[in-house]
Amino acid sequence: MDELTRSRFEEDTLSCHERADPAPIRKLVRFWPRARAYPPAVALQAACGEYNPGMDTGSPPLGIKAMRRKLADNLKRIRERMHAACERSRRSADDVRLVAVTKTIEADGIRMAIEAGLLDLGESRVQELAKRAAMIREHLTRRRNIERGSTPPPDPRWHMVGHVQRNKVRSLLPWVHMVHSVDSLRLAEEISAEAVRIGRTIPLLIEVNVAGEKSKFGIAVGAVPHLVEHIAGLPGIEIVGLMTMAPLSEDHEQARPHFRRLREILEDMHTDGVVGPEFRELSMGMSNDFEVAIEEGATLVRVGTALFEGVG
Repeated sequence: MDELTRSRFEEDTLSCHERADPAPIRKLVRFWPRARAYPPAVALQAACGEYNPGMDTGSPPLGIKAMRRKLADNLKRIRERMHAACERSRRSADDVRLVAVTKTIEADGIRMAIEAGLLDLGESRVQELAKRAAMIREHLTRRRNIERGSTPPPDPRWHMVGHVQRNKVRSLLPWVHMVHSVDSLRLAEEISAEAVRIGRTIPLLIEVNVAGEKSKFGIAVGAVPHLVEHIAGLPGIEIVGLMTMAPLSEDHEQARPHFRRLREILEDMHTDGVVGPEFRELSMGMSNDFEVAIEEGATLVRVGTALFEGVG
């Protein structure tokens, strides 16, 4: 659908809003990218409750309902597993945040995640994070303008969980809430300079290559205190913790020593007076090992595959 057709369609949509129950139109606006794949007349009929199921174009809301149910089921299971891991380690479930890694799903899945209350979203590529964050902001702004009297979900918090190149910092910072993957003084300095320029303070995590894998980013274990001491005085940033990725393994217990070592590094830095109370975050654990990570002290778990399986 070209921009002119889209504009006319939206005008017709508002007319439809005046003559019909607003609930269908809210559904259409909420899932605009899926609706726009259909001819304007069909999408408008669906919005106004005049859609004919016998038409061979298919009905967008049916697929969306199934996706929403699947996401709700996945999220329920993950929350239960997180809660059980907290109980086993005698921790409060409130101490652990779920970061929904959205890199494998389409726009509909991201919007459904937000509707389900997942407000911490993670991306591993700067370009994708900026594009998706802008899209979601436009979507929520549009909903607020049309759904007056209702309460759309708040804007999500975007987490950069992948490697960041220095030349991508400027395009990242307007959208990101927290960067999990700082692994050099030069990157921290670049983030600091850009954060000062746009008037923000960005929370950062130091990425640590605990396992010493050559294929992974992150600094060596022994270099962590030294890097933190150099970064701590930079303006526009706040160092709030550490991040690591365990080696891939079918046996999630293989990740435990690496997660435990990251927690020990954080504890040692507190004991030595290198960091203050704000330095408390441990970002570790993904779909295959997040329960072990929680048992070893994770405060942020990055889950994508297990959460969005079957959602599309």
